Amino acid sequence: MGRQNEIQGHLFAFITIFIWGTTFISTKILLDVLTPIEILFLRFAIGFLVLLLIYPNRLKAKESIHELYFAGAGLSGVTLYYLLENIALTYTFASNVGVIISIAPFFTAIFAHRFLDGERLKIQFFAGFLIAVTGIFIISFHGSSSLKINPFGDILAVVAAVVWAAYSILTKKISGFQYNTIQATRRIILYGLVFMVPALFIFGFKPSLNELLTPAHLFNILFLGLAASALCFVTWNSAVKILGAVKTSIYIYMVPVITVVTSVIVLQEKMTGASVFGIVLTLTGLFISERKKQEKRD
Repeated sequence: MGRQNEIQGHLFAFITIFIWGTTFISTKILLDVLTPIEILFLRFAIGFLVLLLIYPNRLKAKESIHELYFAGAGLSGVTLYYLLENIALTYTFASNVGVIISIAPFFTAIFAHRFLDGERLKIQFFAGFLIAVTGIFIISFHGSSSLKINPFGDILAVVAAVVWAAYSILTKKISGFQYNTIQATRRIILYGLVFMVPALFIFGFKPSLNELLTPAHLFNILFLGLAASALCFVTWNSAVKILGAVKTSIYIYMVPVITVVTSVIVLQEKMTGASVFGIVLTLTGLFISERKKQEKRD
């Protein structure tokens, strides 16, 4: 892998995580007028239409089994992950979910070791994982007097982390099929929307257009659809294709860091000394986990 391609892969991963780390603001605003399932379906429907306009060429599967990989990625990375995460938030604290979701790279590494060639576990990864998770806990619970345990919601969050790890492995497999990244991402999102339809009947889908078309709400749903769905799923899948599932997933550690920083800037929340310390630990863990392959080349 060329140095320039690797830098591009890291840039794609960072852009993705930076945007995903700020989406909580848009989601929070939209929850005033939309349900979680309405937000999910609308954002990915917008994302699909945008990718269709950008690259309208129809994807033709080279082998029938490839469709199963696309379907699996859509079910895991689009439908199940976001539904599990949102349902978990109704049963447990957002801080709990934030911490638990951030351990997805650990599951990704285990799955990659089991199902992918050339992505073996290294001691540096586990060291970085422990340091990063410690930082994430400090960031998430610095304002809490005690750790609140809500078994059902926390279990759902763990399942969501496992599901995202499965998505990372599936997208790495798909990248080996040599399809156009935009076409492949669009097919994945299409399957995600299809699998989301039963949830629309269960949870209901009656978005208020009058509320949705107000400037603030329209801006935020477009941000989620254009940036967080269309752009980010393409850049994330591109990063996985270049860097591999394990190396890319490590960037998930940065989500709580970006969330804290953006909440200070946008919501004027105060950053405590504990938050700063947690951010430093998380970034240190990210660097250590990433460093292993750098050293191997030296």
